[in-house]
Amino acid sequence: MSAPELGDVAATSLITLYAHAQETQSADPVLSDPKAVGIARTLSMKFAGSENPLVRTLVQGTLDPRLVVHIALRARRYDDYVREFLAGSPGGVVVNIGCGLDSRFLRIDNGEVIFYDLDLPEVIALKREFFEETDRYRLIAASVLEKDWIPRLQAHEGPLLFLAEGVFMYLEAEAVKGLFVTLAEEFPGSELVCEVVNAVWVREPLRAMMQFKLRRELHMGEDAVFRSGIRDGREPEEWHPGIRLLDEWSYFDAEEPKLGWLRLFRHSEFLRKTQWTVHYRLG
Repeated sequence: MSAPELGDVAATSLITLYAHAQETQSADPVLSDPKAVGIARTLSMKFAGSENPLVRTLVQGTLDPRLVVHIALRARRYDDYVREFLAGSPGGVVVNIGCGLDSRFLRIDNGEVIFYDLDLPEVIALKREFFEETDRYRLIAASVLEKDWIPRLQAHEGPLLFLAEGVFMYLEAEAVKGLFVTLAEEFPGSELVCEVVNAVWVREPLRAMMQFKLRRELHMGEDAVFRSGIRDGREPEEWHPGIRLLDEWSYFDAEEPKLGWLRLFRHSEFLRKTQWTVHYRLG
């Protein structure tokens, strides 16, 4: 395997993987993800000699520590969302949209949950090298914007929890709105936890600033661009009468010493909600 086999958007999953691995091996880690460490080691051997600047950054372990902590805190909070959901519905169904190489199922498995990892075929093909399906852990190779995967989930009585960690901002605004409506209508009573970007950052001139940062600091490809955002957490409630905001979370809210002075950003609503997480009841 070589880096070019993953498209620009799919390659963002490597950033998350290596951030998990890097943080796990740090002092007082925010997240414990030994599976990520093993996968990163294997991929680093396969990526040896790559000329891809993103891959070189990952293999050399030179990701910005602030980004690593951000991604680790986000993963920990999404793990907690799953645990909170399973506390009330131990045998519930969790759908991890845009799962990448994440090992969330291993981190949260309570022995009863039915867990689906859904991502683009190229990502799932790579993931199959490291994960095996079981009766309770299943892989779906599809774009979330396709509808073929929906009947497979409708076979379950539910309840269902959908997660979309670092996904929706790469989709067009109308596609995101359509997906919200589809989930609300096809899976009434379900929940959705997703990361979003403030709409001001996908409009000029801030959009250009954001893309410059992503490409210069992370060496992300041209197709890995933020295409959609929302004004605030209440906006999706306007898209369908069954969508209701339950809560919101920003990683600046975390009481984590590794954030350092960045914790001050919690006092600015604009900075706190540059990129944050929203939690909805659907249908």
